[in-house]
Amino acid sequence: MFIAIDIGEREEIVDMEKKLEKIEGKIKLVEPWNVHLTLKFLGETKKEIIPEIKKVMEKSVEDISPFSCNLTGVGAFPSMNYVKVVWIGLKDKGETEKIAQRLEEGLEAHGFKREKRKFTPHITIARVKNVKEKKEMKSFLQEYANTSFGVLNVNSIVLKKSELRKEGPIYETIEEVKL
Repeated sequence: MFIAIDIGEREEIVDMEKKLEKIEGKIKLVEPWNVHLTLKFLGETKKEIIPEIKKVMEKSVEDISPFSCNLTGVGAFPSMNYVKVVWIGLKDKGETEKIAQRLEEGLEAHGFKREKRKFTPHITIARVKNVKEKKEMKSFLQEYANTSFGVLNVNSIVLKKSELRKEGPIYETIEEVKL
């Protein structure tokens, strides 16, 4: 399970993914309907704790009103020279970071481990096993480095269950908390 902000299918992202798909190598795109911003990864979670998770989610957004953010720029983790994840950046006024921090603190009390890395708001669009031509990937990343993928209006956060399948994961919303 994980807590996220749903992005949904966006034409601008689908168009960019079509170009990414043409790069030779083992690249697994995130299906357009599965695109989301992960606020907190939970892993295997017992059903009995879901009401407690929902309370933490509610507390994490209690003073945050619906907000807008810009989906902008494409980058890679861990670096442009060694690409394992291709992502789109998300720029807001600090709301997503505040929510993520509160989730970390609130869920730690329920036995969930804190994330060691600093929270960086991003939307994973592809996982990369390898590419035939690194120059081609680097060129793609540079081409989209400053591209805008539109404005996202955030009205809620969701708790998602992930069922992993060979053809790709299936995400199901278990709880939704409105801002």
